[in-house]
Amino acid sequence: MTNIHPTAVIEDGAQIASTAEIGPLCYVSAKAKIGENVRLIAHVTVLNDTTIGDGTIVFPGAVLGGGPQDHGNEFRPEAKLIIGKNNIIRENVTMQCGTPKEHFTTVVGDGGMFMVNSHVAHDCVVGNNVIMTNNAVIGGHVHVGDGAILGGNCAVHQFCHIGRKAMIGGMTGIARDVIPFAMVTGDRGKLRGLNLVGLKRSGFAPEEVKAMTRAYMYLFKSHEDNFETRVAKAAEKYKDDTLIMEVVDFINESLKGRRNILTAEA
Repeated sequence: MTNIHPTAVIEDGAQIASTAEIGPLCYVSAKAKIGENVRLIAHVTVLNDTTIGDGTIVFPGAVLGGGPQDHGNEFRPEAKLIIGKNNIIRENVTMQCGTPKEHFTTVVGDGGMFMVNSHVAHDCVVGNNVIMTNNAVIGGHVHVGDGAILGGNCAVHQFCHIGRKAMIGGMTGIARDVIPFAMVTGDRGKLRGLNLVGLKRSGFAPEEVKAMTRAYMYLFKSHEDNFETRVAKAAEKYKDDTLIMEVVDFINESLKGRRNILTAEA
């Protein structure tokens, strides 16, 4: 039977799994869906149509599913937040529902860790195994790839895309797209190279890392041609290398979407 503390407020209609634990002074809305073995430790607020996946643990002060900070769309009944499985959501984390621009939906994947005071804004898509360190914040419509790490007090501007396994340093501002496997630091983020430690820890073979490094040097450090031409040549040169083509495809998608890509020259 579900363990619900007597001081918790559960609105009629909320769907709560039998193995979930709802601690003292929590509030759960009528449209909420709480999965198996979810723990809301205490003082957790779950608003609107919010889904919390199996095994997720939420610490005190978190507010999940609040209306987006998007003027005119703060109180839309269609708005949703979907949180995946086995996430750790620490104290005072905020995650907002979506707006009509993205089908009213914000999505957070599985296995992430969202440290104290981190913020996921409306219409974001956050991948699996993402770590957002204390006070890291992402603006509306941001996409964060699987395994990315956002350092403490970093801020990502709305509509930016962060590639898979990128590492964003603490106190870094991001105003452009960040390629997969990148290392970005600086108060106004600059591309410093590849996240070599992350690549090695993820089990990529040394020869794969070397090939990635050569491709990176060609794309971002070479003075041959202009950037767009180098990207086109890389697409042909590395067409059989899955990892490098992930970067090339990311760049092309960014340019096609008329978003700015962060380069080493920025």
